[in-house]
Amino acid sequence: MDLADSAEEAAFRREVRDWLGDHLAGEFAEAKGLGGPGREHEAFDVRLAWDRHLAAHGWTCLGWPEEFGGRGASLHRQVIFHEEYARAGAPVRVGRIGEELLGPTVIAFGTPEQQRRFLPPIVSVRELWCQGYSEPGAGSDLANLSTRAALDDGEWVVHGQKVWTSLAHVADWCFLLARTDPAGSRHAGLSCLLVPMDQPGVQVRPIVQLTGTSEFNEVFFDGARTGADDVVGAVGEGWRVAMGTLGFERGVGTVDQQVVFRRELAGIVALARSNGAIEDPVLRDRIVRARIGLEIMRFHALRTLTGVAEGTSGPEASIAKLYWAGFHRGLGELVMEVAGAGGLAADGPPYELDEWQRLFLFTRADTIYGGSDEIQRTIVAERVLGLPREPRP
Repeated sequence: MDLADSAEEAAFRREVRDWLGDHLAGEFAEAKGLGGPGREHEAFDVRLAWDRHLAAHGWTCLGWPEEFGGRGASLHRQVIFHEEYARAGAPVRVGRIGEELLGPTVIAFGTPEQQRRFLPPIVSVRELWCQGYSEPGAGSDLANLSTRAALDDGEWVVHGQKVWTSLAHVADWCFLLARTDPAGSRHAGLSCLLVPMDQPGVQVRPIVQLTGTSEFNEVFFDGARTGADDVVGAVGEGWRVAMGTLGFERGVGTVDQQVVFRRELAGIVALARSNGAIEDPVLRDRIVRARIGLEIMRFHALRTLTGVAEGTSGPEASIAKLYWAGFHRGLGELVMEVAGAGGLAADGPPYELDEWQRLFLFTRADTIYGGSDEIQRTIVAERVLGLPREPRP
């Protein structure tokens, strides 16, 4: 991938930068920096209004084809937007699960009727989505799930439990995997269903995290119902659809994640300068290594995204997940060392954390969510290095 902007791309970068500069003002001036890991609770209504403001000006779903409400933006332009968005300190989006995961899945696997029904409200940020994959006994081993669904009087009836369901407490819909063929084993007999959240058969329970916030939830489906046609892909082919969704999860949105990492590192450097920790040669060396690590991460991500755009991506996404998760967890550890003993005390009772304490605590989960390190290493070992497969029960 050519990392240099062409003249047209440079003009697009200026357009994005100028628009964000003009619109992150007035009622949205205080939205800067809101949201993020362990901070998804912050000013939700303001961030939702900001997302809808983006939509009204054509800045949502950039990479989607124009016929589905997007701009058909090239990969490079999508990268530019995400970089400038993060650099502007714009708030973390609340509609990202629909835009980055469910929408592309419906475009790739959905029927024309599903595309007409579900895509426009994602573009306009009028319906929010959550993802129902993990279960108490089926996290990284997703094929072991036990949530089941059966047809009854023209509707799917869903029973089961999902866990670690991000933003389920604010979502209008959930796309979930359920076993629709009881005779199927493992990957066979699963289906991807679209289930409305606002109904008697759905109960959402927040999970309190180390940060004291509740971005994640457990969701119970006890007779929840959805239409017989609300299946993405063919009935029984949910595994194929789910793998497609996970491929989209490793998409261009990871670029702004890295710019956030860069902003966090800049804050750590400022903290080290202010408290004198920068004079410690060991800490200074670790800060330098973190800066180098960011550049490596960016180049690898862009190379991986090029493969996605060309349809040649493979286990590189697992390598990227391993790299950024370990990097970010290390960044959380680094800031606590820079902060020193004072970083161990909360700002106030009973549990008032500062941004660095919250960063440290949340990053402990980076090597678990989105595919644990153990699973990613297995994928790399078997699919890249050609090592023997792990014994399966």
